[in-house]
Amino acid sequence: MRRTVTIALSAAVIIAGFALASLHVAAQQQKTGNLILRGDMAYFFGPGKPKNCTLNNVYKRGEPVGWRIEAVDPQTGQHAEPDTQLVVHLNYMGQTKDIPMRWRATATQPERTFWVAKWIVPDDAPTGIVRFTVTAKDKYGRTGDFKPFDVEASQLTIVADGPSSN
Repeated sequence: MRRTVTIALSAAVIIAGFALASLHVAAQQQKTGNLILRGDMAYFFGPGKPKNCTLNNVYKRGEPVGWRIEAVDPQTGQHAEPDTQLVVHLNYMGQTKDIPMRWRATATQPERTFWVAKWIVPDDAPTGIVRFTVTAKDKYGRTGDFKPFDVEASQLTIVADGPSSN
């Protein structure tokens, strides 16, 4: 009798454990809402170089355009998980160029909780506005979009070589 009760109680504990585990997994998979994307553009010359990480939207041929984008979980207000996929979609010379972004935080710089991408303005780039958007998708199927303000003065702009006018 005692052995039967022990087996029955053990089975009940195991079944309850499976039920709790499946509820936990289901709760994790039921993330909803659109990811919130925000960010900026800056020079990406490299660490220690003048103007590196300086905000900018006007670039000359050969200069490095850098995007820094955060993706935020709408349910928690925290950053989306590092395996979230972000892509810059650059409308350049009549085609869309997709530039995958990478998670910036590292063991030595864990505070850099955002994604980055870099594009060097080609030497033959025409002058004018270059439109872009950024999209994100996480492992839960949630998506998000970033689009700069629809104001020409704030768009990514390629200018002719030579001194910049302020």
